[in-house]
Amino acid sequence: HSTLHRITMPTPGVRFLAHLLARFVGRPILLILAVHYAVNRFTGLRLRAPTTILLTLLAYPLSMVFLVQRKMWRQRREARALGARPVPVVKGKRFANLDLLTMLRHARVHGYPGDGFAEWVEELGPVINVRVLWVDNILTTSPDHIKQILATDFNNYEKGERFQQEMNSVLGSGVFNSDGEMWKFHRTLTRPYFSRDRISHFEIFDAHANSVISILRTRLRAGYAVDFQDLIGRFTMDSATEFLFGTCVNSLQADVPFAHNVGAFPQPSEAAQVANAFLDAFAAAMHAISEREVLGNVWPLFEMWEDKTAAPMAVVSAFLDPIIEAAVERKRMKKQMRGAGEAVDGDQNEDSTLLDELLVSTDDPKVLKDETLNILLAGRDTTMHVTTMVIYFLSMYPDVCARLRAEVLEYVGPTRRPTYDDVKNMKYLRAVINESMRLYPSVPFNIRDSVNATTWPSPDPNEKPLYIPAQTKCPYSVFLMHRRKDLWGNDAEEFDPDRFIDPARLKSSLLANTFAFLPFNAGPRICLGQQFAYNEMSFVLVRLLQAFESFALAEEDAWAPEAHVPTEWKTASRGTARRRGTDRFRPKVHLTMYAADGMWIRAKEAASNEEKK
Repeated sequence: HSTLHRITMPTPGVRFLAHLLARFVGRPILLILAVHYAVNRFTGLRLRAPTTILLTLLAYPLSMVFLVQRKMWRQRREARALGARPVPVVKGKRFANLDLLTMLRHARVHGYPGDGFAEWVEELGPVINVRVLWVDNILTTSPDHIKQILATDFNNYEKGERFQQEMNSVLGSGVFNSDGEMWKFHRTLTRPYFSRDRISHFEIFDAHANSVISILRTRLRAGYAVDFQDLIGRFTMDSATEFLFGTCVNSLQADVPFAHNVGAFPQPSEAAQVANAFLDAFAAAMHAISEREVLGNVWPLFEMWEDKTAAPMAVVSAFLDPIIEAAVERKRMKKQMRGAGEAVDGDQNEDSTLLDELLVSTDDPKVLKDETLNILLAGRDTTMHVTTMVIYFLSMYPDVCARLRAEVLEYVGPTRRPTYDDVKNMKYLRAVINESMRLYPSVPFNIRDSVNATTWPSPDPNEKPLYIPAQTKCPYSVFLMHRRKDLWGNDAEEFDPDRFIDPARLKSSLLANTFAFLPFNAGPRICLGQQFAYNEMSFVLVRLLQAFESFALAEEDAWAPEAHVPTEWKTASRGTARRRGTDRFRPKVHLTMYAADGMWIRAKEAASNEEKK
């Protein structure tokens, strides 16, 4: 059925061109027909076919010039009426600033996160207009502006139709891809599940954490480096699918990959290939929709022959659809049994899954699939990335690792399973996690569309506020904001967890502006699973530090050559220069951040664990 659907449905590119033809070619043709008729009717002149064609060809660019100029004039007039000034515009070197789009695409593939944007912000200030093809993209790194977008003027900003079209083939109408009443509906569906009592149940975490530690020990004892990003991604995927559906994808039971510099190694088993296919498809779908976001309005032109999300989503759906169908059928059978007066087991309780909770409100398979897939994305990719970054920084800074491990042993000891109260009381653990999220947040860039024209406060209090037109794309970057020296001090690009503990430093940074640190978003759309994520990350880190004394990065050739850190990064003088010159991995971004070709590590086992085995 899905294959037939892909064959019969026009591709995004075909639909886009059909829309353009209807919208932009139809108007000039109607205009020329009207002119042709008027000239013939009222002057007696007979326009020849070449003349009519020439007028038709000229009509489109002339009408575009007119529309653009009219739009600019209206915006200038509206800005004056609001007592505001335009946002500084990045100046490109080619027609319609198309070189800026080319540069950003190149930076996304070959550069460091924020390349281009970081240099423009350094030159023009914390808010810039990247205008491409006469379309405004007003990017901000200001906590005051982000606060307005996410909280104080929440109703004036939405994900918007353009964003929803880009993401629809993967996220559907789920909580991350909806606005207004649909967003409220999905938010209301999901909120009850994420309560303190439920998220403090660590049994599922423990079972999967034990698998992680077992795999690490086996590979390390055999002399191989381990891709921690891949391994912890399996942990978060297995945990998330079990919490969401009550059915685990069992990716930790599959064979984990070997490093690039390992010659011959066993081929994955058939079971491993099935689990890995789901992980690979999930990642491929994320890559495809993130590429759409970078390309902006013209993304369908790059999917002229195929919908790049169709094949990976077919694999994802093959896993999800039977689970959802079975859950809906169970609900139907329970309803019939209640109607017959029979006793029914398995109603909502402490062990019920998110899917069970959602079924209380709806049995629409599409709604159920969209919502669970949205939460799966959040529950898997974000915690995978942050936990990977923590282990990376513990590998880079042995003194931090030793101090954190001492805290773990003080509060939990070498073998006991941590409790919710243990995690809550471990201040340095929370500081290490926060500092990792500050430097490498899971979602480095986000976006909203303005609904009505408004103003933002000027970064310079001596100047007029900034004018934000209606229906304008407003991306914001917590990645760049988290590294601003005026917000975090001259050491903003240094890894130092104490900045989240020291009262004086907290007072000058985070307490001075609570929106300066936004790893989980803020306002009405703040991440519902924030505490869940902290608990999951904290739990597995405690278990790892009980089992291992220290961590170290593997040799560089464990990574594929294309993932090696470029030599020029070490000599960069602008933008995010200091951090990239220090780091020993290559950060990349799709919807969330990740390490190119993984995070290959080695580790030293804790001596006390010999007794535990």
